[in-house]
Amino acid sequence: MQRLQAFKYELMPNGEQQRNMRRFAGACRFVFNKALALQKDRQAQGEKKLSYAAICKALVEWKQQAQTLWLNETPSQALQQSLKDLDRAYSNFFAKRAAFPRFKKKGQRNSFRYPQGCKIDQANSRLFLPKLGWLRYRNSREVLGEIKQITVSHHAGKWFVSIQTEREVAQPVPQGGIVGIDMGIARFATLSDGSFIAPANSFKRHQAGLRKAQQALSRKTKFSNNWKKAKARVQRLHARISNVRKDFLHQATTAISQNHAIVCIEDLKVRNMSKSAAGSAEQPGRNVRAKAGLNKAILDQSWFEFRRQLSYKLAWQGGHLIAVPPRNTSRTCPCCDHVSADNRRTQARFECVACGLDENADVVGAINVLRAGHARLACEVNAEVMASAAGTHRGDLAA
Repeated sequence: MQRLQAFKYELMPNGEQQRNMRRFAGACRFVFNKALALQKDRQAQGEKKLSYAAICKALVEWKQQAQTLWLNETPSQALQQSLKDLDRAYSNFFAKRAAFPRFKKKGQRNSFRYPQGCKIDQANSRLFLPKLGWLRYRNSREVLGEIKQITVSHHAGKWFVSIQTEREVAQPVPQGGIVGIDMGIARFATLSDGSFIAPANSFKRHQAGLRKAQQALSRKTKFSNNWKKAKARVQRLHARISNVRKDFLHQATTAISQNHAIVCIEDLKVRNMSKSAAGSAEQPGRNVRAKAGLNKAILDQSWFEFRRQLSYKLAWQGGHLIAVPPRNTSRTCPCCDHVSADNRRTQARFECVACGLDENADVVGAINVLRAGHARLACEVNAEVMASAAGTHRGDLAA
């Protein structure tokens, strides 16, 4: 089977290479914004959207104009990839998968991409990028497979390279059985076998330091040297919070995917669960402060990223992820199937009012998720059997 995988490393460029990378990222941002403005102008005039090929022709004209001759200093492939990103953003918008494309802002998500023309020398921990030359990188692990594209990005004062590869791997055999997982805040993930994973609470642990850094930033004169230093400190803290959370999620999802063949989780709508309760001036919300604290705790757990990583890692291991509706998973007794809000009078304990079952509420939720996953798996198996039988029956009739 084919496996697409990305390997990310920190770059160690010299001063000239850093300046060139900033210029390349700025040129890609300029081309993206200029193309988006052109598309919006055509839309305002009632004309059709330009295709990717037509926009590329416009790019050739921009590179020949006197005021934008500096675009020729940037690799043409990187500029074309920026236009391809815009075309994909429009496709996602029309397919209702994303919002309408927005203009890119300087200093946010600076990056550019090479689809080809790159070389890597892993023995000497260096790679070659067009118009940048050889760059050293922190070689933490081996790059496996054929290189498909390379993305260079800037984050919190550092430059990183992401190498996407493709390789052929043997069909994996899943290890372990089936398990249900209940997501929470006090316990990040509770498994149906009774074990649980404690939360990392990355933002909560760094909240005090981040607040002080943001207060210091607010007291500086904007765009002064001291303001830039204070801003860099805030960015480093945000990067640390993000890195701690990502490392925690990768360790948790790797352990679960390697030890279980089928994982059942709740199909949580995190965006809806973390909506603000402030309301409006005409209809103000209730318990706004408490809901804001709950939203912060929910987003700090990063449940959606946990599910995304679990999905592709299980696929790599030959496993399967089943998402079940979360309705009443914490109110249903797994022994007598009695459903009542009184079964869970506290956040931590589950006490069935019908049969008297006394258990941890998160464990009960994980067991109910597992039961729902079993039911869905049985339905899928029955559907496959019926489809196979129908196909066999049609074949007999044709014979």
